[in-house]
Amino acid sequence: MRQSYFKNAALLTGSDVVLRLAGMGLRIWLANALGGAGMGLYQLVLAVYGLFVTLATAGISVAAARLLTEELSRDKAAARGMLVRLVLAGLTLGGLAMAAQLATAGLAAKWWLGDVRAAAALRTSALGLPWMAVSAVLRGFFLARRRVEPNVLSQLAEQTVRIAAVVWALSRTQGWPDGSRCALVLAATALSEAVSTALMTLFYRREAARCFGSTAPRPPREVSRRLWDILWPVEGGRALSSALHTAENMLVPACLAVYLAASGGRTAALEQYGTLKGMALPLLNFPFGLLGSLAVLLMPEITQAHIEGQTARLNALLDRMLRLTGYFSMLAGTLFWVWGRPLAQLLYHSPEAGFYLETLAPAMPLMYLESMVDGAMKGIGEQKAAFRYSVWDAVLRIGGVAVLLPRYGMRGFLTVILLSSFYTCAANTGRLLLSSGTGHAFRRWLGAPLLAAVAAGAAGRGVRRALTGFPAQGLPGQLAVLTVGGTVTAIVFLLAALPLGLWEELRAVLRQAKTGESDKNVNFLDTGGDCEYNTNV
Repeated sequence: MRQSYFKNAALLTGSDVVLRLAGMGLRIWLANALGGAGMGLYQLVLAVYGLFVTLATAGISVAAARLLTEELSRDKAAARGMLVRLVLAGLTLGGLAMAAQLATAGLAAKWWLGDVRAAAALRTSALGLPWMAVSAVLRGFFLARRRVEPNVLSQLAEQTVRIAAVVWALSRTQGWPDGSRCALVLAATALSEAVSTALMTLFYRREAARCFGSTAPRPPREVSRRLWDILWPVEGGRALSSALHTAENMLVPACLAVYLAASGGRTAALEQYGTLKGMALPLLNFPFGLLGSLAVLLMPEITQAHIEGQTARLNALLDRMLRLTGYFSMLAGTLFWVWGRPLAQLLYHSPEAGFYLETLAPAMPLMYLESMVDGAMKGIGEQKAAFRYSVWDAVLRIGGVAVLLPRYGMRGFLTVILLSSFYTCAANTGRLLLSSGTGHAFRRWLGAPLLAAVAAGAAGRGVRRALTGFPAQGLPGQLAVLTVGGTVTAIVFLLAALPLGLWEELRAVLRQAKTGESDKNVNFLDTGGDCEYNTNV
């Protein structure tokens, strides 16, 4: 069992890193191929597309994992019948979402997004929704079987096809309108979803022979009620949250256009929006994927400790999670604060993206802590509170955007992001500590990492000044400066952090990994929406 656990954990963590690297590389290439205005239009399309993806897949992905797990533990004939009904439900949801997006593409582009060029991209992206829904069901089946290889391989194939199709299409359409090129990118996404689903079907046929044999499918008990009990709250909750985020993403360019009315209007607003959403924020979010291995090790332990009422153990695990997240996020924030501008210049040739990286870098500890705390809250049964805080945050962000952006432009939006990060982190962390009975230790979680960050930031700034005269012309020179400077900054941070408590926490995690304490409780069923919508592109 332990070997299976670590094999699955290694596959999930390794594939997540590879997928994020590939997705980040494609985003960088897209940003340079489409430009700021093109990326702005692309991000607007994704805002609406994400809402329909949620409608197509949110509930069915969770339902597949839970219901198939239940049936496989009882009756394989009923499990096969459940799978058939889940596939039909996925096709229904995906087909309805596709029809709705196709029918509303023109209206959404004109009235919601305020840009008719988005209509073609919305229509092409809709073609992938049924494939995504079926794929979500099949992934739920493999998760219920504790088989992660098919999911990993299909996602790798999906990303490979997407990258190849996007690069091939955009390389041959230079000079085409932004709307047409965005449509090609979304068409490549739909194609990759179809390929992924076909590959998942092949894996399923082989796995079905081992799982079901010649067993004929039999209708499971109360399938409609059980499916509806999961679909309604999950679909409704995530759809509401997605709708609020979509509303915010549509409002930002419109309010920016008001602020920039005298200096470019809508075009300038799309450029700034695309630079922030399509260039800077993906870079800030990228390092968070490396925390996946920590979540894989700690989250099952947190859930088990909560279920068994082991308060002392739960408190120790939460303390470890918060402390390690604090160190990691402080290191990432320090690197972006010191080297964000030269990094953005190297990747995007955009000083504006560098400014956004430098401005938002201090908020990275709040962003990362909030995300890890959100997962821990679901592990101890506080998902309703997490959802409630998420909805309030979205409402407050919309209000902030409407009030601040017309007066202060992008500075107002950066303020909204910073305040939002503080609110969600404080609300979720406070609720987690109260529910678990964990005492706060902010000096350990943030104070000690902050000391290491101050030392590393000072050293990094000194190295950056010292390397100012280095002949960094061209890609090799800029890359050498970033590599040397980033390495020195990270080393100083680690040297300062290890005696402040980082070393003891790392040793504790390694001991846990060697003992395999969580083997019997490992659960890879919480899809968390990852199979619903690949945000790497």
